Amino acid sequence: MKILSIAVPCYNSQEYMEHCIDTLLVGKERVEIIIVDDGSKDDTAKIADDLAAKYPTIIKAVHQENGGHGEAVNTGIKNATGVFFKVVDSDDWLGEEAFLKLLDRLEMFTNHGQDIVNVPDLILCNYIYDKVGVKHKKVINYKGYLPLERTFTWNDMRKMPPGKYMTMHACIYRTEVLRNIGLVLPKHTFYVDNIYVFQPLPFVKNLYYLDIDLYHYFIGRDDQSVNEKIMIKRLDQQARVNRIMIDTLSQYDKSNAKCTEYMYSYLEIITAITTVLAILSHTPEHLAIKDELWQYMKNTDEEIYHKIRHSLVGRAVNMPGKIGQSALLGIYKLAQRLYGFN
Repeated sequence: MKILSIAVPCYNSQEYMEHCIDTLLVGKERVEIIIVDDGSKDDTAKIADDLAAKYPTIIKAVHQENGGHGEAVNTGIKNATGVFFKVVDSDDWLGEEAFLKLLDRLEMFTNHGQDIVNVPDLILCNYIYDKVGVKHKKVINYKGYLPLERTFTWNDMRKMPPGKYMTMHACIYRTEVLRNIGLVLPKHTFYVDNIYVFQPLPFVKNLYYLDIDLYHYFIGRDDQSVNEKIMIKRLDQQARVNRIMIDTLSQYDKSNAKCTEYMYSYLEIITAITTVLAILSHTPEHLAIKDELWQYMKNTDEEIYHKIRHSLVGRAVNMPGKIGQSALLGIYKLAQRLYGFN
């Protein structure tokens, strides 16, 4: 039995995918690496097939018509046989020592006779903003907010600040959780990693935090989807993801108070990002997307709208006038320097 399935979505990734795969092969037979070639036009497909032929018991190469990052993740979930599931983008990589520690811990959870009640549905590890040209890389960890190295529930969490929210880079889900909820990410849409993390949360009963610097999140290519200019250009897709998250929270029964509190915080952050990007653009088209998003939230669920609109973050991103917008953009630039994103 494979302990961990790792999906590697690839689109025209010939320049860097082999480095990513090399770091995953450290796990040897305990891992399953699913390379999903998402209709690439370069040599990605050939590289994937060559690697699968070289490591037939570890690597699967799956080819599909271009459907975007979300569809590649969907394909990874469909093909996964491991107990746990992780996504590693083809331009990112895992730290060798940390990866081996993670596998040892996952192996402990999958030992015969392990009480299934204590097997976590979601495991969190630290990730690193590996930004080009930056000497001291920013590490995002959850120390002080999540219990260390023990299975815990939502009630054991402390409220996390905006810069600490869970991302795809930090998360390893139990595969069965993703399958049981029928998670399907939208095609041809960027930024669906937020849906991937967000939608399963109400179904997560047990969590586990392993304080290791596992995931190296590469930032620096001009064509990356998280490049600020590209995010503004694709603001309609960011807003689409934002609306799906609103729908998810609205439809969830909110019976778990601490999980609900965290989901509100997460939605606040994503809505703030959408709003700030629209203001950065200064174009009528993007400002209209911002206004339509807030109106959509109000029309969909007034309780969600009032809680987020009147929260500290909600008030900050909706400060009126040019002075308010200037203050908001100043806060945004400070956050960029503190956390090293895009």
